[in-house]
Amino acid sequence: MRKLFIGFLFLVLSCATTGPGGKKSLILIPTSTEIEIGREVSSEVESSEKLHTDQRVQNYVNNVGQKIAEVCDRKDIKYTFKVIDSEQVNAFACPGGFIYIYAGLIKIMDNEAQLAAVLAHEVGHVVARHSVKRLQTVYGYSILMDVLLGDKMSEVALQMINAATFLILQGYGRDNEFEADNYGILYAYRASHNPKAMVQIFNKFIEVEGSPPSVFEQLLLSHPPTQDRIDKANKQIEEIGGENLPYHTEEFAVIKTLLIK
Repeated sequence: MRKLFIGFLFLVLSCATTGPGGKKSLILIPTSTEIEIGREVSSEVESSEKLHTDQRVQNYVNNVGQKIAEVCDRKDIKYTFKVIDSEQVNAFACPGGFIYIYAGLIKIMDNEAQLAAVLAHEVGHVVARHSVKRLQTVYGYSILMDVLLGDKMSEVALQMINAATFLILQGYGRDNEFEADNYGILYAYRASHNPKAMVQIFNKFIEVEGSPPSVFEQLLLSHPPTQDRIDKANKQIEEIGGENLPYHTEEFAVIKTLLIK
């Protein structure tokens, strides 16, 4: 009977959406636990990093992000988008939809579509549950037993919080980055942003690679070669179209001045 119940639970948990076109994957970590892990990681981030104090900046970035969230393939969580007041050229997603972007990355952008592309890429990581998949690879059946026992924040869950923080700092790996690029281009397009903005961002990365800050240099090690990302992005954009969509420059230019002050 116990084996039958475990088998049934596997079937239920396997019904998690992890991408466009009805893509699904076996997910052992319940959404409630993922959100709790993400909330704890987010708390650690905000205790060590300074959020930008201009609420106009925060509201603008969150509004752009929410438009992406509305058209993504995962609707079972609430997404938040926040700006960290740092010159780092980076952005990252925590489990459960907590997404951060550094002011330094926004400063090298030229338009809202580029911002949307980056946020959509990070949403792509959340939709694909990349951090969750890596955590369950490490903890495996321990997670399943927690589910069976109904232990929401067990010792295993607490260990996963620490592991999630480490994994985010280390990056997701190249296959995950390609997948997030793919989702990001699609979601930016769905949100009526010119998908070519993703290619523009990659070209920005090439410029920064000439004299990268240490953190950005480390980030590149876990990401695919930028030219490969450009080639794949251009191929996808040819397939979906959208090159006539706007870049939205006016409001972005105003927000950018608030960061440069």
